[in-house]
Amino acid sequence: MKDEKIIGLYWQRDESAIAESEKKYGAYCFAVAENILHDREDSEEALSDTWMRSWNSIPPKKPQNLKLFFAKITRNLAFDRFKVKTAEKRGGGETALIIGELGECVPSAFCVEEEIAGKELRESINSFVKGLSLRERNVFIRRYFFAEKIGDIAKRYGISENNVSVILSRTRKKLKTHLEREGDFL
Repeated sequence: MKDEKIIGLYWQRDESAIAESEKKYGAYCFAVAENILHDREDSEEALSDTWMRSWNSIPPKKPQNLKLFFAKITRNLAFDRFKVKTAEKRGGGETALIIGELGECVPSAFCVEEEIAGKELRESINSFVKGLSLRERNVFIRRYFFAEKIGDIAKRYGISENNVSVILSRTRKKLKTHLEREGDFL
């Protein structure tokens, strides 16, 4: 089913919108949640919450890109669930590593997740990402939006893990410079 038709079902308050959304984007959104949570049960709960939040958001919202709309909701829910899980036990894991990496270039008195949620910071980061080369942008988004492992990114783009790490390191340095120049963080 086409996205416009699915959105139309939401606007008509037809509950089949959720089933159609899940059929078309369920596996994709599950992968987004799983990359962050690394727990099947938590990922399934995040996915269920995605459909509920979508139901409550459409209308009034009318997403331009339904796939990204669902991915963003899933990602945010997964990070929220991750924060709750790690509040009790701080430890390793890919998501903590990713947040720590971003913390290197987004210094703040608040935690990185809260800062990223801020509107001005989000706009500044979006502006920065749009200015990256296609390859840098893809690697950066795969790592920091979709929380993919460095090895998975390397396979996806046919480059070495070391190359991915170098791209990410240089991109974080550029981001830090960009944010300092924008005056977001002094």
